[in-house]
Amino acid sequence: MNQTMIQFFHWYSEGDGKLWKEAEKQANYLSELGITSIWLPPAYKGTNGGYSVGYDAYDIFDLGEFDQKGTVKTKYGTKDEYTKAIKALKQQNIQIIVDIVLGHKAGGDELEKFKAVKVDENNREKVISDVIEIESYTKFTFPGRGKKYSNFEWNFTCFSGVDFAEGMDSHIFKIQSEYGNDWEEMIDDEKGNYDYLMYNDIEHRNPHVREELNNWAKWYFDQTDFDGVRLDALKHISFDFYKEWLTLLRSNSGKNIFAVGEYWAPGYLALLQKYIEVTEGAMSLFDSSLQNNFHTASKEGGDYDLRRIFDETLTQADPLHSVSLVDNHDTQPLQDLEAPVEEWFKPLAYALILLRENGYPCIFYPDLFGVHYIDKDKEGNDQEIFLNKIDGIEELLKARKDYAYGVQKDYFEDANCLGWVREGDDEHQGCAVVLSNKEAYNKPMEMGEKYIGQIFYDFLGRSEEKVTIDEKGFGNFPVPAGNVSVWIPE
Repeated sequence: MNQTMIQFFHWYSEGDGKLWKEAEKQANYLSELGITSIWLPPAYKGTNGGYSVGYDAYDIFDLGEFDQKGTVKTKYGTKDEYTKAIKALKQQNIQIIVDIVLGHKAGGDELEKFKAVKVDENNREKVISDVIEIESYTKFTFPGRGKKYSNFEWNFTCFSGVDFAEGMDSHIFKIQSEYGNDWEEMIDDEKGNYDYLMYNDIEHRNPHVREELNNWAKWYFDQTDFDGVRLDALKHISFDFYKEWLTLLRSNSGKNIFAVGEYWAPGYLALLQKYIEVTEGAMSLFDSSLQNNFHTASKEGGDYDLRRIFDETLTQADPLHSVSLVDNHDTQPLQDLEAPVEEWFKPLAYALILLRENGYPCIFYPDLFGVHYIDKDKEGNDQEIFLNKIDGIEELLKARKDYAYGVQKDYFEDANCLGWVREGDDEHQGCAVVLSNKEAYNKPMEMGEKYIGQIFYDFLGRSEEKVTIDEKGFGNFPVPAGNVSVWIPE
């Protein structure tokens, strides 16, 4: 069966502990659609307690079990609800992908004094002060949890930088400690060195920190029996840390844990390839370049040359290490990396990731369920956002589950109309896919001799016509303007 992932949350997912219960409730429905894995949001306590999306990680041992940051449950629910949801999903043969945030910690419990230097925000290699003593919330004692599960206490030597100092304006401060007065090594020179992202930046050169994070990974696996990990903000974390961390996790769990990392660099395929190379293929990456191509194509409409849609993408260059997506919680409207794909183009984009042989597709919660939220725009005004369920998304998923198999033949000769066929295999019939970003088209394509005389219909219901495969194995497959049709045998 074809693998398909769903990101089962978005930035504005409803709070009040509802998501884990919803995941449990939807397990059967997701399985029927052919979803084989589910990416769940960070499940541990964040500094904003019950309001935290999870990327402001405070206590990674608190999965909604302890009264910390003003709440026992997280935004998504309690630990019991989380493990119950996981069991229900696994019963439907859906693999669990957990979100891992090990680049920074937030919401420290106590102030500490230590030495640091200010650095230029746009060039973190440029020091702009003498060594000064600052005071920051770098001591984590987890009073609500105490010593349960781990007695490790985090202090300033566990971090390489902070952006808060008591009584001072906000700056990026590079901590001076025994583990290094420089940032950790990155593969790119964006912002001089982009090790520092936010909050208290974790110092992965500290052997006690590495040991704690390795022990935690084994503990987390024992609690949840997860099947894969989504690794947050790789651009800001030493690449050799995750190489070691994944090796030990796979060894300790006795399981070939799947890993996909977020190295967000739209248009910079070479950086994604370099990251895969330096980590020796230890993980896949999200194809941020393909997502950006979808965004651009949806904005440009009929002026966009669809033959370029896979140019400079990981899905084309290294499909074995590519997780393809149309949108995510960072690209959705009102987020910092906002680059949403226009609604009219989403069925085309989903056809391109779901019905072709390359890449491991990930669909986004709002595109399957529809969502509505309000947040402030860049000018500080309230904006109401409606993201509708994508027309035909269930049919596209079912087509992937039942028909997107076998040899793929591409018909990419037209700038505004792409087509391809999947010939099927011993267990599955094939399909023909046509999409247009301009006017209506008819595309002649070869389904193959085994389909001679068979009648095909549009599984998405976009066209009322039927197509009969001729004596040479060809069919003439229509598609409406600015749309997609998926043709399958009657």
